[in-house]
Amino acid sequence: MEKLEGQLCSFCGKKTLTLMEDSQDIPFFGKTFLFGMQCSTCKFSKSDIEAAEKKDPCKITFMIEEEKDMKIRVVKSSEGCISFPSLRLKVESGPSSEGYVSNIEGVLDRFVKIIEAQKESSDDDGEKKSAKNLLKKIRKIKYGDVATKMVIEDMSGNSAIISEKAKLEKLKGKKK
Repeated sequence: MEKLEGQLCSFCGKKTLTLMEDSQDIPFFGKTFLFGMQCSTCKFSKSDIEAAEKKDPCKITFMIEEEKDMKIRVVKSSEGCISFPSLRLKVESGPSSEGYVSNIEGVLDRFVKIIEAQKESSDDDGEKKSAKNLLKKIRKIKYGDVATKMVIEDMSGNSAIISEKAKLEKLKGKKK
């Protein structure tokens, strides 16, 4: 991994920003570049992932049906939008969106952290109960007791779900 330390952070103005770049060969996806930046003063951070090969805009769907599906690798670029339609959960792409390589369990854990934080900060009993039920359903999905669909839409084409069960659809007329 290449690192460049002591760079000027555009948020806090201090020379405490570290830039990182790495490449990884992901089976069935190809060579990938991982980029990141993190400021040790203001804690700003940003990461992204980009395929070495030009990809078309795409939509990937995957039906999570059993516990072993939690180990399936997920590549999400900063332009990728992940959703679980039956749970009404969605993370849009945008300027603050992060790119990462994880697995399905890791993606669900990211949602769990957000839901738990919202539950803790809410004063509304109805919201707390809804959050508790949603967390319970996610736990059942992780154990393979409840099936659900995961969808990634990515205009850059730099996202993937690495499984033969994943369905890839090219998005026509929506070039980057």
